[in-house]
Amino acid sequence: MKSSRLMNGSKPMRLRRFAQWCAFHLFGISLAIFLVINCTFLYSWTLKGYHVLEMVDLTKSQIMHNYHQLIQYLSFPWVTHLKMTNFSSSSAGLQHFSDVKNLFMLNEAVLIISGIVFFFFIRELIKTKSLWRLIRPLQVAAVIPILVGVMMSISFDQFFIGFHELLFRNNDWMFDPAKDPIINALPEEFFLQCFVLVFVFIECFYLFFILVGRKELKK
Repeated sequence: MKSSRLMNGSKPMRLRRFAQWCAFHLFGISLAIFLVINCTFLYSWTLKGYHVLEMVDLTKSQIMHNYHQLIQYLSFPWVTHLKMTNFSSSSAGLQHFSDVKNLFMLNEAVLIISGIVFFFFIRELIKTKSLWRLIRPLQVAAVIPILVGVMMSISFDQFFIGFHELLFRNNDWMFDPAKDPIINALPEEFFLQCFVLVFVFIECFYLFFILVGRKELKK
């Protein structure tokens, strides 16, 4: 009977720990995505490095203004209609941006919910002086973004297509420049940089807590 009670008591604890670890990783991933979405300076660099200004008959400030309008629509739930000053959009293009907005809203919801669990998980580890327990799992987890990054570098075109086919149930993401000229201002290299930066942020997130765990061991 005693053994049975101990086993029954350990199962909820394992489930609780599993949920905490899921929240930990979800928080790190959603935080990285959120940061990259709001790194508008990355797009500014793209305009300089990939001759975007030559492809659209607009000044840099005009393009940045339109880009900010797009990001505000995608990121803010209270912005319900997309209107870019210098770029028209087809119905398919608007539908795709609506789908992307839904994903952004989902990411922000995951960020908030997982962030709450993450906070209490880390607080628990600090109180019990168990931050060192993060080291080994995060060392293993840190390999995954590297492997995905290697796969992406082999053929970003195929990775990019597969990414869209996975997340979207239609072909609205295949823009026609004549109907959705905004695509001319969003070169593939920009999306590559965004993916790379997401992986970098995730790796930094893991590395930070690995170092924190190692520091605790030294005390």
